[in-house]
Amino acid sequence: MAQVVVTLKIMPKSPEVDLGNIEGEAKTKIIDFSQTKEIKTEQEPIAFGLKALKIIFVMDESKGSTDSLEESIKTISGVNSVETIDVRRAIG
Repeated sequence: MAQVVVTLKIMPKSPEVDLGNIEGEAKTKIIDFSQTKEIKTEQEPIAFGLKALKIIFVMDESKGSTDSLEESIKTISGVNSVETIDVRRAIG
């Protein structure tokens, strides 16, 4: 099966939420789900000090939907929402 590159956008409940804690817990859940350690994170400014956390990772296409991963990440303290914003087939 092919590999896909997935981008998740995680929105915190407020600007005061520590994105570092969310990032650490989310990475653990992503590694358990995708069985990969190829993960990149970045923070995207939204407004008034609020930042979204974008996590980009590679997984096997045969895993299918990321719905269960999204639900798992939503249980992390301080997370308001999780959305898969991009899925692309990896080339090479």
